[in-house]
Amino acid sequence: MGEFINIGSTGTQCIGAYLAKPAGKPKGGVVVVQEIFGVNQHIRGVVDGYAADGYVAIAPAVFDHLEAGVDLGYDQSGMQKGIALISELGFERPLEDVASAAEAIKSAGKIGVVGFCWGGSIAYLAAIKLGMPAVSYYGGRNTQLVGMPSKGPLAFHYGLKDAHISAADREKVRAANPGAEFYVYNADHGFNCDARASFDATAAKLARERTLAFFAKHLGV
Repeated sequence: MGEFINIGSTGTQCIGAYLAKPAGKPKGGVVVVQEIFGVNQHIRGVVDGYAADGYVAIAPAVFDHLEAGVDLGYDQSGMQKGIALISELGFERPLEDVASAAEAIKSAGKIGVVGFCWGGSIAYLAAIKLGMPAVSYYGGRNTQLVGMPSKGPLAFHYGLKDAHISAADREKVRAANPGAEFYVYNADHGFNCDARASFDATAAKLARERTLAFFAKHLGV
């Protein structure tokens, strides 16, 4: 359904982005922020899914700053490389990429952002610094951001069985964002990704329904 395009980024540099458009008039736009595995098949599927639901959707290939065309698997080697890439990349350039991606689809109307894992924390940061309506799925670095008030509406999805994010860390995020939508599922980290062993179809479906309702509320005309 979608296609890769180039979008502007920091300075004169361009990066790739996977873009998909709805069949009819868009309900708005959604920037999709990847996990640590690149704009892989799963993330492209997420983009296509939001387009099917009526949104212009785009996933900036944030790793293009370091290496073009990163598409990692969910095995140990893919995880190790992904962690190395995000450690080198930091937060600021991906945040700029979210802004550039939103600019690229601004004709769609109001723009929100959804991110997964590491991307979930980038989405949270986009609400804080860019004021975008944001949905954060199991953002592992969210606790690093709780000292900054959000300018945009927020929704959080977490897994109760997530060994990477403690109950105490979830509560720090909840306490820092009393006005946010906050959901915890009887599921593991990565429950939204059907390419991972931790995929939970029930949790993924419910979280998606809630996310679509969030975007309908905050991106609707």
